Amino acid sequence: MSLNSKIEWTQTTWNPVRGCTKISPGCKHCYAETFAERFRGVPGHPYEKGFDPILVPHKLSEPVMWARPRTVFVNSMSDLFQDVVPTEYIACVVAVMSKVGWHTYQVLTKRAERMHELLTTELNQHSAEAHIWWGVSVEDRKYGLPRIDLLRRTPGVIRFLSVEPLLEDLGTIDLGGIHWVIVGGESGPGAREMEAPWVERIQSQCGEQGVPFFFKQWGGVQKKRTGRLLHGRTYDAMPDRNTSIVPAAAVRASIRGEIDRMAARWNTKMAGQELSKSEFELK
Repeated sequence: MSLNSKIEWTQTTWNPVRGCTKISPGCKHCYAETFAERFRGVPGHPYEKGFDPILVPHKLSEPVMWARPRTVFVNSMSDLFQDVVPTEYIACVVAVMSKVGWHTYQVLTKRAERMHELLTTELNQHSAEAHIWWGVSVEDRKYGLPRIDLLRRTPGVIRFLSVEPLLEDLGTIDLGGIHWVIVGGESGPGAREMEAPWVERIQSQCGEQGVPFFFKQWGGVQKKRTGRLLHGRTYDAMPDRNTSIVPAAAVRASIRGEIDRMAARWNTKMAGQELSKSEFELK
């Protein structure tokens, strides 16, 4: 968790799941994997198991401890909807977001199919909660554009796209039902180049279709040098964030008690264990 995230479009990160598996070209140079694998085998470190997927139930109560409203990127170091995360645990994470409703939560996934399935079934009751934003990653036409179509059909008040790393020209995009678009280039060792016309085409379509546009970065091996200016300015548009009043301390303590009880069985059943389909039945 980082209370002051360096990710330009959020304030805080919250990771009740750690680790992930690669499923598309956008995963090739995953920053989260690079970071986590540095600590593989370090006893007691949160990433002692590297980037192997694990549940982290003791993190479930973190948001209730933040008394001031924050914009929270959920699972910056994982993907909540990956197959190895049990549906019941996903439901717990979403229940926390629902109970701790004074924050704005940004849920981003490459598993658009599973998010769509759950938000139309088990999690449908939460799809109308405006403080929970649902988004998909989009890196190219083959893998990214189908995610947009699935997201459009997924119930939700705020649906957003994280077009990062942008690996090719996406062409004409139907942004109907999409409420926010983030665009950014890949950064770090081996970063693949993003061309200006690709960005400009998306920015133009956002303007034409009335969708807030956020330009995160040009990226590259040294992203600080390339910066995040487009046409000589920054683009930081985003939907209006949650303005709910934070409940009194006694109310927050009661909510935390509920969450702690909800997390207790996960602490004994799965905490720190590597997840696999064969080990845990997915509901």
